[in-house]
Amino acid sequence: MMRTLFICCLILCFTVNFLTAARKKPNVIVFLTDDQGWGDLSMNGNRDLHTPNIDSIAREGASFDRFYVQPVCAPTRAEFLTGRYHLRSNVFGVTLGGERLNLDEVTIADLFSKAGYKTGAFGKWHNGTQYPYHPNGRGFQEYYGFCSGHWGNYFSPLLEHNSQPVKGEGFIIDDLTTKAMDYMKENKDDSFFVYLPYCTPHSPMQVPDEYWKKFETMPMDQHTSLEKAADISHTRAALAMCENIDWNVGRVLNCVKELNLEEETIILYFSDNGPNGIRWNGGMKGKKGQTDEGGVRSPLVIKWPGTIKPGIEVPNISGAIDLLPTLTDLAGISKKGTKALDGKSLKPLLLGRKASPVMNDRVILSHWANKFSIRSQRYRLDHQNKLYDMLLDPYQTKDVKNSLPEVHLALVQKKEALKSDVMDESWKSDRPFTIGHADYENYLLPARDADFTGGITRSARAPNCSFLTTWTSKDDYIYYDVVVEADGVYDVYLHYTCKESDVGINMQLSMGDSQQTAEILTVHDPELTGADNDRFKRGSESYVKDFKKIKFSGLKLTKGKGQLKLEALTQKGPGLIDVRLLHLIRKS
Repeated sequence: MMRTLFICCLILCFTVNFLTAARKKPNVIVFLTDDQGWGDLSMNGNRDLHTPNIDSIAREGASFDRFYVQPVCAPTRAEFLTGRYHLRSNVFGVTLGGERLNLDEVTIADLFSKAGYKTGAFGKWHNGTQYPYHPNGRGFQEYYGFCSGHWGNYFSPLLEHNSQPVKGEGFIIDDLTTKAMDYMKENKDDSFFVYLPYCTPHSPMQVPDEYWKKFETMPMDQHTSLEKAADISHTRAALAMCENIDWNVGRVLNCVKELNLEEETIILYFSDNGPNGIRWNGGMKGKKGQTDEGGVRSPLVIKWPGTIKPGIEVPNISGAIDLLPTLTDLAGISKKGTKALDGKSLKPLLLGRKASPVMNDRVILSHWANKFSIRSQRYRLDHQNKLYDMLLDPYQTKDVKNSLPEVHLALVQKKEALKSDVMDESWKSDRPFTIGHADYENYLLPARDADFTGGITRSARAPNCSFLTTWTSKDDYIYYDVVVEADGVYDVYLHYTCKESDVGINMQLSMGDSQQTAEILTVHDPELTGADNDRFKRGSESYVKDFKKIKFSGLKLTKGKGQLKLEALTQKGPGLIDVRLLHLIRKS
């Protein structure tokens, strides 16, 4: 009897040890915020707001002192996704197709998906809208959010779920977080990779009342000498949005705890560029869109209880290009199939080991609008080749190139070599918008991606969330330069508005010899919305409105390049319609 009991205990111990050894790979949650500067966190010394949940990630894990991203959104996102400088992957802009990530790039989501992970992204994508540029074509099995560079309204806006237009539920950051947590709960027994690319504090400056009330009239303790009264109002809105972000980070942290997954989950948080305004940022020079320190330095905090010791502070320079190799190394999954990476794994630094000579001697490249700067561990060489000793002069006030000619020459040579190496000239070639892929049913062609003739205009200077308006002549038309990847038949839904005086228009959608018509018989002329929710007067973003749909049935599309053309065959009144997007659904 005792022998049997002893054998049973041995079997039980073996089974427990085996199951422990065979535990699923760690979950990964990545937060990426939009236009949040390094100084927009209380952990970095900002006394005007409180971000206890984000701060706790650093306290319970590791924080990086000098972590660098690019000066604007899409390039940073591309570097996170690929581990490579954005210019290699043909991401040279933030709209009109320039934000798209080359299709031959392997993404971090591709790698995690191939390793058996459940992969979901919830938020602002900004690296391509139409499949296979769409998140569903880049390794994410689930996507909820918007693919554009910015959005016009943050309260129950038009969003998409796997390329299907849907209406959001409440404030957008709260909604994205809820959807991400639902996904985590659904996949708690599997390994999951959850990407939460938030869209705040990017404008429009909208935030729920409970956050705004705190900041609306609050004196700013740390506003800069460069700020005007208007800038301080913008700062108040931005910081209120940051506190909402922190609250939602706390929701995710609590969800992980409630699911009993804390020791099985890596959580990482960073931002995509410097602050979107003049506000306190540790005294650094530069903001969003600029390649100086303040425009490209981002917070980076990461925790993995039981693996990364609490309170680690990493002084080594690092960047968004390092996150793919770092997370794959931590999760123990293969990077096979990726192109040569620019990034280096930060795993040794996270585990408290000394940096390799390669890490100590590296430089990191920053670029936007044909301006390049590089950062070594001690120096920054700016886009004018001025040299700054960032240890002695962290605010970039004194050019020391004349007193350090050898250092200056070496960094100039490194910068020129990197520029030459990373530039992908393929952006000069034709890259039409993709539709009709054999593996996908839904395609959205927003007004942002359209071209047009005559008097048609966009509803705002920035194309990203605009619609097409002032269409007053049937001699004018709207068109999309597209490539159809495979023959197919589609139902196409036009999202439009039309005044009462203009009802009765016959519209035609065509490509080559194939065309379908639809008649607009219903008045739909809603008011613009968004202004009532703005806490600070918006600049380039369009106001929005609700659009109605009409259907073009059975449009045949043939494989190849061409123009998808929308035109009016008749005109009843002084105007025609406003256009938000075309939604194509494959039928056969």
